[in-house]
Amino acid sequence: MSTPKEIFLELIRPGGQPERQLRQYEALAMYLADPINVFLRGNRKRGSTSRDRWGVTIDFPEDAPGAIPVHSPALTVCPDVTRWREVVHAPDLEANCAQGWEEARAAAHAAAGDDRLVTGFMGTGIFEQCHFLMDFENTLTALYEHPDEMHELIESITQFRLTYARMLIDGLQPDVLFTHDDWGTKNALFMKPEMWREFFKEPYRRFYGYIRSRGVIAIHHADSYLAPIVDDMAEIGIQVWQGVLPENDIPALQRHLRGKLVLMGGLGAAIDRADAQPEEILDYTRRALNAYCPGGHFIPSITYGLAGTVFPHVDQYLDQAIDEYNARLHVPHMDLPPEPRRKLDGAGQAAPPQQAAREEAPADLLSAIASALEHGQQKKLLSLCRQALDQGYSPDDILSKGMVKGMSDLGDAFSANRAFVPEMLIAARCMTAAMELLKPHMAASGHEPVGSACLGTVQGDMHDIGKNLVKIMMEGSGIQVIDLGVDVSPQQFIDAAQQHHCGIIACSSLLTTTMQGMRQVVELARARGIRDQVKIMVGGAPISQAFCDEIGADAYTPDAGTAARTAVALLRALKHSL
Repeated sequence: MSTPKEIFLELIRPGGQPERQLRQYEALAMYLADPINVFLRGNRKRGSTSRDRWGVTIDFPEDAPGAIPVHSPALTVCPDVTRWREVVHAPDLEANCAQGWEEARAAAHAAAGDDRLVTGFMGTGIFEQCHFLMDFENTLTALYEHPDEMHELIESITQFRLTYARMLIDGLQPDVLFTHDDWGTKNALFMKPEMWREFFKEPYRRFYGYIRSRGVIAIHHADSYLAPIVDDMAEIGIQVWQGVLPENDIPALQRHLRGKLVLMGGLGAAIDRADAQPEEILDYTRRALNAYCPGGHFIPSITYGLAGTVFPHVDQYLDQAIDEYNARLHVPHMDLPPEPRRKLDGAGQAAPPQQAAREEAPADLLSAIASALEHGQQKKLLSLCRQALDQGYSPDDILSKGMVKGMSDLGDAFSANRAFVPEMLIAARCMTAAMELLKPHMAASGHEPVGSACLGTVQGDMHDIGKNLVKIMMEGSGIQVIDLGVDVSPQQFIDAAQQHHCGIIACSSLLTTTMQGMRQVVELARARGIRDQVKIMVGGAPISQAFCDEIGADAYTPDAGTAARTAVALLRALKHSL
């Protein structure tokens, strides 16, 4: 019988025929106590807040899969990328991490034995390091606004990562390097594929090219939607993509890649809950195995970037289902039928033809305003708004038929993976600038917003990217938004809704451990007697329509564009019913 190490090595061969499915991380002996990891992350403890060697404030909730950076005007290391050289100082690894390698190497190889692969770990990749230093929104908008400085910063981080990889390979002598960098949400890349290629592909080609040149296997963790760049990932030297979410359509990727890249994951965070029952976990895992294993070059695992689930009992049943699968079935021969080369879209299907570029001028001034906002052209937008006011257009029409229309179109494009987070952020800045221009005129005309909504990330959860995107789209749709931030208690949601007369409470969650906070919001709204006066919306990576129905919320939406459209419809319906 083959060892886990032998099965893994067989899997990464293009025509490999392993005798069974691996059980998650069983082939990888991950070693986290090397001198560099201890130096960089040794003070990062679950249930604490700390500061790392770059000066980034890091929060690590007790029940979260991993740590996250904390940003505020006082905490962000690099709020202005044009001055990054003044404030960004890479840790000196050679001066601080020269000792302790012999002991670490002996411990790592002893732990792996003959059956597993010695695996070095490198967290916080190039893109992640950028937004740890700058915050997420500034990083993505800077790719548009300050591309030269971003290339310089990325090059500096790449040089640091190359030094890190060299020292780790020299000192630990690993079989595998397991590195992290998330490039998207569960439904979309954070940026256009072309932008990822412009800024990150070549740095990663050098990084993974170096690792491969040293005879080390390259595993990249990203629990994200990355289907549009899988060919690029294989091209730059990644051999295993760990963290593959089901939203990537794993069978379609397997047919498309034909063994160029091993996919590791498929078991999402939605099943990792305190209340998940054994049969539910087993059924979920069996369905995943039956869907993904026959395509080959696949390792079933939780999508997290380290072994183990948040709730240990879940891991036990994931492994049990894999053992049952191996006992029942042989991994089939992987002679897949030829398939025409094609570009995958968000559903893993052949992408539709690109829409023709808009070469004609919009038919009227309001359409031109919508187009300028959608394309992030702030100077043009402000000029067009002034022109519209001079020509007698009402502020309400400029807002609702111009800017809101542009944001709505952008939201549709975002929902369809034709637009990405940076475009949303740039458009939001345009919207803010235009609203400042229109405000005096709107006050004079008696304009009223569609309604009010309070939104936040639920208690125990510090993630805010999704929540911020929903805020952008809601404000762009004419809704007055009260942003409660992160780690918001049920009482804070209800108090804000009552104080500001909100028609909507919008709750976001990224962690399965915090989902039940949404149930508490619904229950408290009922207890306070306002349940018939307010609509409760829920969203986030682990949330589903079934969960929304179970807790008695009014709407689940999978993305920011849909959330805004749903909120407008709910507020209008609420107005008519009162």
